[in-house]
Amino acid sequence: MNSSDIARPSGSPEGREAAPTKESSLTLERGLNLLRAVADADSEAPTISDLATAVGVSRAAVYRLLGPLQSRGLIRRDGSKVRLGLGVLWLSGRVLPQLRFASLPALRELAERVGATAHLTVADGDEAQAVAAVEPSWTKYHVSYRVGTRHPIRQGAAGHALDLPEYGSSWVSDTDEARSGVHGIAAPVRGVPGLRASVGVVAMDPPPEEEIGPLLLETAGAVAEALR
Repeated sequence: MNSSDIARPSGSPEGREAAPTKESSLTLERGLNLLRAVADADSEAPTISDLATAVGVSRAAVYRLLGPLQSRGLIRRDGSKVRLGLGVLWLSGRVLPQLRFASLPALRELAERVGATAHLTVADGDEAQAVAAVEPSWTKYHVSYRVGTRHPIRQGAAGHALDLPEYGSSWVSDTDEARSGVHGIAAPVRGVPGLRASVGVVAMDPPPEEEIGPLLLETAGAVAEALR
């Protein structure tokens, strides 16, 4: 019998990887809930007692959960009060590039199919911000839409589409609301937790809604799938 004939224990390093324990999964969930509770504080920073109540654990458990979050800069303590740390800014700064990268294939296909500039817009407070845009390659004239463009969230199709109710209009159009001389149509991106976004096109002439609307829904679904 050689070494290859020896059965390896399933729990050994050479065997299958150990599955996460129920306890570690619960600890992770509580840590994420704790971070969310700190983020959800409207103005005054929550105390250890506030967080214990919000998460449903003891004060001692809160102190244990805060340790890893604090060491990674995700939270900071000011006496008994807890605030978000600068590490959250670093994480948030990585979100938009990943959104842009994930959405580009679907936006490119949409732009080529309809012959108009396609874009992905996200909510940022009371503003709508374009985080990705693709111009068609075969048209003589089209609208140039700069990534980073902002406008009030209640102006333009892209902004209005962010909060369209799930049961109602599937897309929304606008004429000259946000950009003089430009027409747009947009649909919400749904099914991605924590994300308020829309996919839209902008053109110099009013886009045919019945033709482009279904394509927007298809593209919004493809973007949502890429982000999951």
